[in-house]
Amino acid sequence: MLQLMKSWLKGKMFLIAVSITLSLVILSLMKIPAHKLGITHLDKWQHCFAYFVLSISWLTVFYKKKKKLLIVVCCILLGIIIEILQNKLTSYRTGDYHDVIANSLGVLLGLFAFNKIGTKIEVKKRKDL
Repeated sequence: MLQLMKSWLKGKMFLIAVSITLSLVILSLMKIPAHKLGITHLDKWQHCFAYFVLSISWLTVFYKKKKKLLIVVCCILLGIIIEILQNKLTSYRTGDYHDVIANSLGVLLGLFAFNKIGTKIEVKKRKDL
C-alpha cells in the first residue's frame, strides 16, 4: 500500500503543492464570513496550520534537490506578500504582523517536522541497503 501511494504521489506532488499555494492565495484574498467558535486566536492557529501544510508540500516536491532554505524563505515571503496584498487590494481584509508571525511559525514547524520525518526515512533506507 505504501509503495502504491509513493508511486501515485511521485508525479502528482508538484501539482498538489501548486494547488495548495493557489488555494492559500485565493482564500487569503477573498471575503470570508466571520465565525465564532470561542477559541482564542483561532485565526492564528489556522494561519500556522496552512503554512505548515504549504511548507511540507514544497519541501516534499524538492526533497532530492536539497533546497530547504530557499523553500522556507519563499514560503515566509509569500506570507508577507499576502498580508501586504490584503491591505492594498481589499477593503474587507487587513494585513497583520501577527499573521506574518503565525505564517512564519507554521513554515518553521513544517521544516522541523519534515527534517524529523526525512531523517527517519534516510536511516530506514540505509538499513535496507
